[in-house]
Amino acid sequence: MVRFASRKTRQHAVMSEEFERELTREVLRTELLRVRALITTGCVMILFLTATYLIDPAIVNRVWRGTEGLVREYMLLGGFILFEVWVHSQIRRNLKLDRDLPVIRRYIGALIETSLPTIILILQIRSMGAGPALGFVLPLAYFIFIILSTLRLDFWLSTFTGFVAAAELLAVALYYNSASEAGEPLIYFHAVRSTIILICGVLAGSVGARLRRQFAASIAAATARDRVTNLFGQHVSPQVVERLMAAGPSAGGDLRRVAVMFVDFRGFTASARLRTPQEVVDRLDGAFAVLVDILDRQGGIVNKFLGDGFLALFGAPLEASDAAHRAVAAGREMLAAMDRINAQTSWPLRIGIGIHFGEVVAGNIGSPRRKEYTVIGDTVNFASRLEALNKEFGSHLLISASVREALGDDGEDAVALGEVAIRGYEHKVAVFQLG
Repeated sequence: MVRFASRKTRQHAVMSEEFERELTREVLRTELLRVRALITTGCVMILFLTATYLIDPAIVNRVWRGTEGLVREYMLLGGFILFEVWVHSQIRRNLKLDRDLPVIRRYIGALIETSLPTIILILQIRSMGAGPALGFVLPLAYFIFIILSTLRLDFWLSTFTGFVAAAELLAVALYYNSASEAGEPLIYFHAVRSTIILICGVLAGSVGARLRRQFAASIAAATARDRVTNLFGQHVSPQVVERLMAAGPSAGGDLRRVAVMFVDFRGFTASARLRTPQEVVDRLDGAFAVLVDILDRQGGIVNKFLGDGFLALFGAPLEASDAAHRAVAAGREMLAAMDRINAQTSWPLRIGIGIHFGEVVAGNIGSPRRKEYTVIGDTVNFASRLEALNKEFGSHLLISASVREALGDDGEDAVALGEVAIRGYEHKVAVFQLG
């Protein structure tokens, strides 16, 4: 029990590590999106200032008291854009290293970014006066940073952004003591406006936290799914795992036209008696690794291993209109691969392959407690009998008449072996040999 518990603890730790790494990457990706939006905003503001200067220079004189004030804003915006470009490069660097940004750096960055409107506001107050500047459009720029802070996916960072914006705006307003026409300070007006900005920061943080939880749930589900697929995929083909997980345990069988391939190692049992069990397993694993890789490239799957052979499918669980072509191409490549392997080993292996094309029932079949994805039908039985005929003809690759018909011109090298009696079948059937 202790060993089992420790194993479960290790598995949980691995999943937690994978989850945290993927969540960190997702947060950094949203950070990149936020930084790009800020860079774009800065460029748009520069273009807007330039267009204003070119279209109506009088506004420049009225707002900035000449081009000197405008140049200062150009410099501030340019510096801000360069700062965000640097932040963007740092985030990309950390993303490549699978490493998160330090928390303190995030808060310092939020402080620097949110202070940009404050600095520009102070410059405008000095050029156009406190009342007009505070009533102008610039205080609304704080909302750009608050809205984009949602992409930080951090409640406290968004709240901090709203707090910095509210505090700086209120401090500037109180310091320059903007007054009404009656000469009374507009303290309540500025306090209410700053309070609304702070509330917006809190709301943005709440939305970001909600998005973070949704991201976390999605990543946790994807991590668990990948782990199940990787673990289960060591026992059955990954395509079967995907179909089982998508269809659910109650999915029954459906009628498919598939190419069924049986592969068997000839004389393996006799030669295996002269080797140790470990040598036998290593030799089989090495050969299976090559053959299964060929199947994967041709779009086939191993439905089940049968000792020193296996049953492979083309057209199930994923449909394929050229299933017969794929199966034959895989069979030819397997024979060529075994020739190369045998030339480099002291234990050569010969394989026999039988391929038949027809209808089967494919699906999850078994008891309510345990099911298996498999194929059932005469097509499977006939493919097995076809492979066994390789002993009789001394061949390596035999196909049925339905496969030959499906191949068309691609099967011109097929050699007809005539009508052959097959065990379990009343009538003789046509069999073809491929080199």
